Amino acid sequence: MTSAAHTLRIGIARGWIEFRQTLRTPSDLASYLLNSVIMLVILSFLDRNEPAAGAISLGMIGLPGALATMIVFGGVTSMAQYLSIEREDGTLLRCRALPGGVAGYLTGKVVSVSLMTLLSMLVILLPGLFLIDGMLGNGISTLPTALWVTLLGLLATLPYGAIAGALFTNPRVATGIMLVPIMGLIVISGVFAPIDGFPGWIQTAAQVFPLYWLGLGMRSAFLPDTALAVEIGESWRTLETVGVLGAWAVVGLILAPIVLRRMARRESGAAMEARKHKVMQRVV
Repeated sequence: MTSAAHTLRIGIARGWIEFRQTLRTPSDLASYLLNSVIMLVILSFLDRNEPAAGAISLGMIGLPGALATMIVFGGVTSMAQYLSIEREDGTLLRCRALPGGVAGYLTGKVVSVSLMTLLSMLVILLPGLFLIDGMLGNGISTLPTALWVTLLGLLATLPYGAIAGALFTNPRVATGIMLVPIMGLIVISGVFAPIDGFPGWIQTAAQVFPLYWLGLGMRSAFLPDTALAVEIGESWRTLETVGVLGAWAVVGLILAPIVLRRMARRESGAAMEARKHKVMQRVV
């Protein structure tokens, strides 16, 4: 077995163990899935507003948007937070002492965060299909589209979460800074409401980032073609979705290893102790 294959195997095993530990820790599991439960409750209330005949309900529009948002929260915010925490507590430094330790650690983190993100999406999707009228209309044919959008979305977001986690040594700062642009993108990207009412420059800006295309891809999976009336160009633009998400994934996969290698080289026991000293000073 080659060194790279061994590192990959160890990383996958590490990620699976971390995922199982999260499932067995009620507090960790509850904190991770809280946003999914809140979104599901909101969607169920939105669906109580009866749409006009043939119209798309707010609940039907909101469910694909909630799934897209979970991908971004998991891929960017959760990844950045975990990396910052384990950089601060010395986990990453200890992994660096092992052959292929950093690569295996990052592989494991990608696996565990991806699995938790998928679980958070299922908490919304499975009940939502039955609670929200019309969501089962497309049947099992929706699953392949939803799956490739999810996987490509994770590839397009996880590298940037890793980069953010490498750049910010304080996990609270990392989470706070990442939430601000994500919330802004949620507003302008049309994941919960049509984007066609925004000025043209806002529409253009929204289409630069993955969240718009994740929302569009999820809507193409779960909504009927009658929903195209409010989409830009009245098309699901599948090729453009693949192109933009793929471009973000490629750039992120190139940049993330460079940033992470530089961060790992700067890690030392002295640097970790200095960060702990600053934390203690803030507590005192």
